[in-house]
Amino acid sequence: MAAIRIIGIDPGLRRTGWGVVESQGNALRFIESGSVTSDDRCDLAIRLKQIHDGLVTVLARLTPDEAAVEQTFVNKDASATLKLGQARGVALLVPALAGLSVAEYAPNQVKKTVIGVGHGDKAQIHMMVKVLMPKANFDSHDAADALAIAICHAHHRQSITARLAALAK
Repeated sequence: MAAIRIIGIDPGLRRTGWGVVESQGNALRFIESGSVTSDDRCDLAIRLKQIHDGLVTVLARLTPDEAAVEQTFVNKDASATLKLGQARGVALLVPALAGLSVAEYAPNQVKKTVIGVGHGDKAQIHMMVKVLMPKANFDSHDAADALAIAICHAHHRQSITARLAALAK
């Protein structure tokens, strides 16, 4: 079975986290992680372009096979939710334009997959990412969350692939 390279993306307007893992059977291997930042002194359109350009650079350099993006949760501030949704649109668009299949996961599904329960805190997620991939390093909460999203996809992608193959028959 060939290794599949997966990029997980945790969208955010200030900082979009990304994490790349390789999945081969049940084995996971850390490749790299980081964050794309936007300049909060710029207009929204420029900030979205900064996220776009940063993700394009990461995808070109690390050549993932598949992508996974966290779904947006709705918070009390409608304006902030809308801006996060726009950043999430960029996070979905960039891998799609690169020809990758893009899966989406709810935050609770990511938490349940990585730590075993759907309502854990960031510290628990980061600890389990380190347990699952001891060589993983991350420069921000966003990068650690992105690795958790990639791990979630690695665990769920086989069932998704099987369902798609069954539909194609």
